Amino acid sequence: MGIDVTTAELAGARAYSRTWLNIYDLYVLGFNNHLVWRCPTRHLRALYDSNISNDHLDIGVGTGYFLRRATYPSTHPRLTLVDLSEPALAVTADRLRARGLDPEVHIGSVLQPLPVERRRYGSVAASLLMHCVPGGWDSKGIAFAHIADTLAGSGVFFGSTVLNVGVPTNWLSRATSRAFNSNGIFHNEDDDLEGLRAALEREFSLVDIQMRGSMALWTARHPRRER
Repeated sequence: MGIDVTTAELAGARAYSRTWLNIYDLYVLGFNNHLVWRCPTRHLRALYDSNISNDHLDIGVGTGYFLRRATYPSTHPRLTLVDLSEPALAVTADRLRARGLDPEVHIGSVLQPLPVERRRYGSVAASLLMHCVPGGWDSKGIAFAHIADTLAGSGVFFGSTVLNVGVPTNWLSRATSRAFNSNGIFHNEDDDLEGLRAALEREFSLVDIQMRGSMALWTARHPRRER
């Protein structure tokens, strides 16, 4: 599609202003997840509760909704945040500190080597992120290679994304998808389940994907790229 990935990513990140973040939970996690994509947010919360570790990396943090509500294995987990949006990082970090958690914060792109310490995390999450990443699965799938490089051999990578091809739709989801893709918030016009699975399986040897409405929820284990 000839997308300038850097420009497209930065344009998408700029959409996450503090004004937008003030309504994000209600609009995205409330209205859109339930009525547009038909994947109630409780399923994403369950994904966190089932997989989050005491040494967790979260990429594309939104408002920190899931991190603030997650059930951690201990009372003092180590959290690292990566996002291109400075307001999203600031809002999430502030809300986590109000819960007594003090995350590390890094500005970075999932399409580049992640700007974190050279260590392996017990869990990595990318929730509601990949449908915002420019390109098709052949190009945006490089994100999974960068994530695999940060994951412990016994760790788990989990996430969720809205698919656009081969999934059940209705007039509301089709109209929303067209609008979001046209204004550069989404880049998922060609995103399908087969492409997602192939991209994950290039980097992880054990992949499980569950579909709920238009949304894919996955866990991926055993990174192939051990360095």
